[in-house]
Amino acid sequence: MKSILPVLTVIGAILLFWIVCVPMMNMHLVADQAQRDELVVTPDTPAARQDYSGAGLALRNTHLIPLTYTFVRPRLPSPHQVAGEMYDTIIDKKITSKRSLVYHGWVTLAPTLLGFLIGTGLGILLAVGIVYSRVMDKSVMPWAIVSQTIPILALAPMIIVVLGSMGIQGLFPKSIIAAYLSFFPVVVGMVKGLRSPDGMQLDLLRTYNASKSQGFWALRLPASAPYLFASLKIGISASLVGTIVAELPTGAKAGFGARMLVGDQYGQPLVSWAALFAAALTAAALVGLFSLIERITLKRMGMAAT
Repeated sequence: MKSILPVLTVIGAILLFWIVCVPMMNMHLVADQAQRDELVVTPDTPAARQDYSGAGLALRNTHLIPLTYTFVRPRLPSPHQVAGEMYDTIIDKKITSKRSLVYHGWVTLAPTLLGFLIGTGLGILLAVGIVYSRVMDKSVMPWAIVSQTIPILALAPMIIVVLGSMGIQGLFPKSIIAAYLSFFPVVVGMVKGLRSPDGMQLDLLRTYNASKSQGFWALRLPASAPYLFASLKIGISASLVGTIVAELPTGAKAGFGARMLVGDQYGQPLVSWAALFAAALTAAALVGLFSLIERITLKRMGMAAT
């Protein structure tokens, strides 16, 4: 209970802030609609209302505040509207329906997992090379750092276009972008983990005349496990973000990114917000899964999970 109370407190604070912001964000739209519906609005002209902020207009029209929480196309949907849209598109719709977020979630999840596997494998290999090779440490590591300074929004369309011109479309281009975002946390975490054994432990290996491979499997790799799992949790979230970003410039017809685009292009903010929260829940579930695997693995290794 003690561990979950801070999380619930933060969630409650976010929900409260959200609820307070809804009238301020939506009041101008609600006031315009209320005037068309012949309700009393102060001031009584759209031009005059533009001189007021959302908060000021809400204070002058408190009777309209409840309408801001149920407005059909709000600037900021209320929590219950987003929850209702998610229930409709996750529970009520068949998973084969193109309006189902489960369907779109799988379309996004498949390249996310593939990209994560590619990025993790590449990151571990690079980390081992950096730790055991001074040349790679001086040459590869700086390039790995510099690669993360390139904005993904600029890089994603280039990768999509180049691979598309080569006839490579669909799952793989999105996976490459997901791998690009996930490999760097794994590289950094594994390098830190592989270098975590102290001098006494390394001296003990030399005393036993252990080879580098024996030192790797018996000492360095087990010692890197906590660092690796921390990196994996960051990497899987980054992979999901990379896949969603990759869906945006491609005109994708399915996936969380596609649903966000549909909501923005057709003036359906509830669709965008539902997809956004579904993506966040998917990331949380993936991180939670890796946390569970981490606890089980470290417990079996006789190490306390951090």
